[in-house]
Amino acid sequence: QVHLVESGGGSVQAGGSLRLSCAASGFTITTYAMSWHRQAPGKQRELVGTITAYGNTNYGDSVKGRFTISRDNAKNTVWLQMNSLKPDDTAVYYCHAVKRYSDYWGPGTQVTVSS
Repeated sequence: QVHLVESGGGSVQAGGSLRLSCAASGFTITTYAMSWHRQAPGKQRELVGTITAYGNTNYGDSVKGRFTISRDNAKNTVWLQMNSLKPDDTAVYYCHAVKRYSDYWGPGTQVTVSS
């Protein structure tokens, strides 16, 4: 069975850091573009950033310079390093794997940033 499982969420004070992990099983991420999304209460899900199968990254304007996405295909894992966290970063963070004809989501992990 195919699974994406996020971990590493939690509560942190503003200015702190967290590192989220997304572990894939049942498929290999090598040819997939991997992305992180987030959804805050009462808001639409938004794209945090993407890392292509070639390792190229791009980020949403609200996280540029603070968040970094990386991947290790050998470990079948993607990470989201989040620094200088703000209360506005509070959300459920989701991992997403996509390529032509394939599309998988994880169940999400909660990140709460207090002021």
